Amino acid sequence: MRKTAVTFPVLFVSLISCSPLRGQAAPDRYHQKLQPVLEKLIQQQKLPGFAIAVVENDRVAYAAGFGLKNVSRQDDPITTRSLFHMCSITKPFVATSIMQLVERGQIDLDKPVTTYLPYSRLADERYKVITVRQMVTHTSGMPDVEDYEWDKPQYDAGALERYVRSLADLRLIFAPGTQYKYSNMAFEVLGDVIAKVSGESFEDYVQHHILTPLGMKDSTLLVKQADPKLLAWPHELDAAGKPFPCKVYTYNRMHSPSSDLHSNVVDMSRWAIANLNRGELDGMRILKTSTYDVMWKSVDDFRLTGDVPATADARIGISWRLGEYRGNKIVWHNGSDTGFRSGFAMLPDKKTAVVWVANGEWLRVGDEVTRAALDTALGLEPQPIEAKPVTAEALSTAAPPNCPSLED
Repeated sequence: MRKTAVTFPVLFVSLISCSPLRGQAAPDRYHQKLQPVLEKLIQQQKLPGFAIAVVENDRVAYAAGFGLKNVSRQDDPITTRSLFHMCSITKPFVATSIMQLVERGQIDLDKPVTTYLPYSRLADERYKVITVRQMVTHTSGMPDVEDYEWDKPQYDAGALERYVRSLADLRLIFAPGTQYKYSNMAFEVLGDVIAKVSGESFEDYVQHHILTPLGMKDSTLLVKQADPKLLAWPHELDAAGKPFPCKVYTYNRMHSPSSDLHSNVVDMSRWAIANLNRGELDGMRILKTSTYDVMWKSVDDFRLTGDVPATADARIGISWRLGEYRGNKIVWHNGSDTGFRSGFAMLPDKKTAVVWVANGEWLRVGDEVTRAALDTALGLEPQPIEAKPVTAEALSTAAPPNCPSLED
């Protein structure tokens, strides 16, 4: 089978706007300190494409795109407007939608989910007491998705409800409220709650109440509404450790609430500024200021472990992860799906945020990317990112599931 030759890195940089900073000017600082770290990592990891933006004080201080949307098309570079499947960074949009409906008195966080979805059930009587709050904090005991069926995508408006109804034979993995366990499945159910309470499809609700008000003009949850000229394609690795385009695109409407936001670093910078301003951007408000006290309050019984950008006390809030980074509060969410990886983090007290995306899921040092960008924003020297080169031996853990080989 013919394989596509790839040269790394292909670099395209686009600066959006810069805020004045003390000392070294923002573009020089990012170009001289952060960009070499990123270029080395992109080459080392053989990433097809990568984009990043850093927000400081309500403005984009740095934004850049590197590489290609699809390695089979050498003349189609990643730009700061390239649309990526954002993976689990979609979940805070679910949480924001839930909290909007809480503000309107249409949802009570501490009522059972079955109050809003009577047909939603598992083969486990304990399911009847799961609250909205437990689902949105990953403490519901819901199991996780095993097969996203990216190779059998559904596009119609009924896909989400059908999926929720299909869970009836499953059982909880622990009693609600007793443990923390990340569950994409719980967020699919929450998306259906939003749809039924609001009277709109989940995707339309987010579009009308978050994306459009915030001026996120390229962003959508419906892949067929995304500008095809902007879409970055997912990639996997061949036996030699070289990336090639996935046979199928990473989309299935029954998993929209957990995964299907399509956005770029320009639009996500607007999302960052709105959240750093506790719900307000350009005169539009998506949440009350006081709601952030609820969203960014940790569930104190459960600490997060594993790879997290925080340097201390990582916990879960209303969807958002919470912790401390170099003495500052950090609020973040990462994402990983077949062919894509993403990161989003904010230092609210510093009015600073970073968002990055890659169309290769095998990147395993995303938190180091976040830290390098935040350190640069804080006026510190970003640390080199030590990552093993992608090799055939790494494929067993690096290659994403459910991404059929072109040889299949």
